[in-house]
Amino acid sequence: MRLLIVEDEKRLALSLAKGLTAEGYAVDVVHDGREGLHRATETPYDLVILDIMLPGLNGYRVCAALRAAGHDVPILMLTAKDGEYDEAEGLDTGADDYLTKPFSYVVLVARVKALLRRRGSAGASPVHTVGELTVDTAAHRVHVGESEVTLTAKEFAVLEQLVVRAGEVVSKAQILEHVWDFAYDGDPNIVEVYVSTLRRKLGAPLIRTVRGAGYRLEVPR
Repeated sequence: MRLLIVEDEKRLALSLAKGLTAEGYAVDVVHDGREGLHRATETPYDLVILDIMLPGLNGYRVCAALRAAGHDVPILMLTAKDGEYDEAEGLDTGADDYLTKPFSYVVLVARVKALLRRRGSAGASPVHTVGELTVDTAAHRVHVGESEVTLTAKEFAVLEQLVVRAGEVVSKAQILEHVWDFAYDGDPNIVEVYVSTLRRKLGAPLIRTVRGAGYRLEVPR
C-alpha cells in the first residue's frame, strides 16, 4: 500500500518514512501543505498522514479540500497541539483519526493499520484465494495449500499487487508505483528479482510473464 506523509518537520517525516517503509509500505514525503494537496489529488494513495501546522496550507484546509473534491482516502492528522477543540476541528474537516505529538511510533503504526483495515473491510474481502494460494492482505499471511509461506514485506507487497488483480496483466510500472516510493530511481528490474523469488517460494507456474506487458497471476480453470 502507498502512503503520503505531509509533515514540515523533516527529521520526523524522514524517520516515519523509514519506519513505515520497513513495515512494507511505499511512502512519499512532502513538507508543504500545497504540495501535499497536489500530490494527494493527483496520486491514488491508500492513506495520508497529515500534520496540521504546515507552510502553504495548514492541515485543516488540506483535509477539507480533499473531502470537498470527493477524495475518501483515510487521513490521520498529526499536531503538536492538544485539546478537544483541535481534535473536533480536525475530525469535522473530514479526518479519520487524530494523534497528538509527541507520540509513540508503535501507536502510529497501530493507528495506520487500523485505518487501512477499516477501509478494506468496507470494500472487498481481505482474503484472496487463487487455486491453492491463499493471501490474507489484512493479516499479511500466505498459504499454499496447508503450508504457510514466509515472505518479506516487499515480497508480500509485490504479491498483493498481483493477487488483487488475479487473471489480469499487471505492468512493472504499476508494481513499482505501488510497492516502491515516488522518489525511487533505481533499477526497474528490481521487480523481476522479487517476482523470481515469489516463483521460487510459491511455485514457478503461478506467475506468468506476459512479454512486453508485465505479469499475470494465473487463475486455474
